[in-house]
Amino acid sequence: MTVRLTIHRDAWLAHVRQTANAYGHGLVPVVKGNGYGFGRGVLHEVVRDHGAARVCVGNVHELHDVPLASTPVVLTPTLAAPTSTRPVLTVGHVQHIDALAGWPGRVMVKLASSMQRYGVPPGELPALVARARDAGLTIDAFALHLPLAGDDQQRLAEIDAWLPHLEPGVPVWVSHLSPASFQSLRAQHPDREWGIRVGTALWHGMPKGPFLQLSAEVVHTRPVHSGAVAGYRHVAVPIAGTLVAIAAGTAAGVTPLDHADPAQRSPFHFARRRLLLVEPPHMHTSLVVVPAGDPCPAIGDRVDVQRPLTSTFADELVWA
Repeated sequence: MTVRLTIHRDAWLAHVRQTANAYGHGLVPVVKGNGYGFGRGVLHEVVRDHGAARVCVGNVHELHDVPLASTPVVLTPTLAAPTSTRPVLTVGHVQHIDALAGWPGRVMVKLASSMQRYGVPPGELPALVARARDAGLTIDAFALHLPLAGDDQQRLAEIDAWLPHLEPGVPVWVSHLSPASFQSLRAQHPDREWGIRVGTALWHGMPKGPFLQLSAEVVHTRPVHSGAVAGYRHVAVPIAGTLVAIAAGTAAGVTPLDHADPAQRSPFHFARRRLLLVEPPHMHTSLVVVPAGDPCPAIGDRVDVQRPLTSTFADELVWA
């Protein structure tokens, strides 16, 4: 009774290698959150096997499982200094620096981008850098986190607009560029050391590759007539057919899709057809109804689950 992530090992590892090679020198893998659906431990092993010197993590609470062979770079600013000076911390505001008083480590200065998240604007950068150095911090890099919206030309334009404000000799890290655009950026500015943080494209592919399959098990079925009530809230079943109980729910991060049409919100598919939710998934079980005459899964069958792996917690990983 599980939510299962099936990974076709050879094809997945080939994709990871090809992506890493395409970005080349400067690639920094991202291993954060739920480990992109694999679990952080699995991805840290892959990073170690590929010999990456640095790895990006989400916040200071994810430092404990980073192997000693990797230098962790913490992407989210912290307002409490860690006990170790091993990680590189992110700062994008003077209060981030003040929170690190007495901590003599390295920091990455986050630059403001069109995402409008944390980051220092150009006019405030010199004062922030001076304050960091006065506090005994070492500037390890500048970082510009770019939006997914738009295209690479727009993202490159944001980078170019920042360059006149950045002191030479300090590396610049970017994000959300294709390998070709990143290589072009490096070629256009060979005097600058560049880095690029890559997560989803490295671990999943963009779009997601066929080497990853998310599924859940059917644990019960029963015939139902139109208008019968079912579920926690006694929802009226809209059609006659078969009620199917699927062992997947909010505990695994399985929730309705964001769609204006209620008929398109179900994340479950069988025989290439979307299964209609009777009600939103609960912790470990979801109820769907299959119309009479349509292909219907039986107890023990698996249905496909359409959810982002970054917010899904599989009960088991199966390596195929």
